[in-house]
Amino acid sequence: MLKPNALPTVPRWAVLAAHAVPLAVLPAGLWRLALGFGVPVVEASPYLNASPGTLSYMIALTVLSEVLAFLTLGLVRPWGEVFLGRRVNPRLATGAALAGAVMLVAAVGWSAYAEYAGLGDGDGTVMTAAQQALFFGCYLPLAAWPVLLAAVAIAYHRRRTGRPGDGAATPGRPGPRG
Repeated sequence: MLKPNALPTVPRWAVLAAHAVPLAVLPAGLWRLALGFGVPVVEASPYLNASPGTLSYMIALTVLSEVLAFLTLGLVRPWGEVFLGRRVNPRLATGAALAGAVMLVAAVGWSAYAEYAGLGDGDGTVMTAAQQALFFGCYLPLAAWPVLLAAVAIAYHRRRTGRPGDGAATPGRPGPRG
């Protein structure tokens, strides 16, 4: 079995959750790139076979999303505690992660509302039932991103600040492995 390169004091569930984040984000990015490059993931859309500017935006959004998702791994790996030779402030790292989780909840909430209210129906995108199922199958995993990020951030904070529970190591005794 593949063993992720995580710190020994990190609970196994947190390691798995951190590694799940980039995987949850990937399908939406692949769908977006497929649309931009003209793969028939929709019947009709102004974004199908996108212009060079729109395609650049879609690529940049996909890359940015994956980079931000990969930062979750810093909450379970050594570079999340010491980066470029300097100790990472646990409150700063936790605060940034939780702020990101709140922003993601807002984005997911707004997207769900906009879909429910039909706010995006005017862009000319037409999908068959199979294409809609593919779309939702690719975008629904994004809803897990803020939940997983918040859980891993709280475990990171507890571990780094020495709070009991969730794998915090005590002097002379390593924390649980999961």
